[in-house]
Amino acid sequence: MNVRSKILWTTRTAVFIALLVVLQTATASLGNPIVTGSIVNMLLVVSVMTCGLASGLSVAVVSPIMAKLIGIGPLWSLIPFIIAGNAVLVFVWHFIGNREMERKLAAFITALICAAIAKFLVLYFGIVRIAIPVFLGLPEQQATLISYMFSIPQLVTALVGGIMAIVLLPALKKAIGGRE
Repeated sequence: MNVRSKILWTTRTAVFIALLVVLQTATASLGNPIVTGSIVNMLLVVSVMTCGLASGLSVAVVSPIMAKLIGIGPLWSLIPFIIAGNAVLVFVWHFIGNREMERKLAAFITALICAAIAKFLVLYFGIVRIAIPVFLGLPEQQATLISYMFSIPQLVTALVGGIMAIVLLPALKKAIGGRE
């Protein structure tokens, strides 16, 4: 990668991280994690599809850390699991969504479904089935609430965020010129 490409990658990735922080902060006041989660997932997909795998992974790692720092994230001990779920979503979109298929929409829909299911499974098994019962020792009410948050709502937000990204990607790729 030449200097110009590095600067462009750094700038684009920083813009996605800045958007992430602003949108997480703005939607947190709504008190609806479905809205915030959908927007975060949209940004993960858009970053990997417009700027590449490294950018998507950077946003995937920063997202739960920033959420915790602005007061909407879960327990610190759950953040590695959330990073893993975000990373899986980004990897699946990168490897399936970028496939050259006869119709690009088919690749996007395949990536959407596979990525949402993969993220859901990583979060469900990592947090609900391993972290909460084995490591955390939370009171029943808190364990139930966190278990719910990291089950079906994660599948919903990954699907909604992916759909929003599919709608936005053609215009964004045209506006920013795709990956360099």
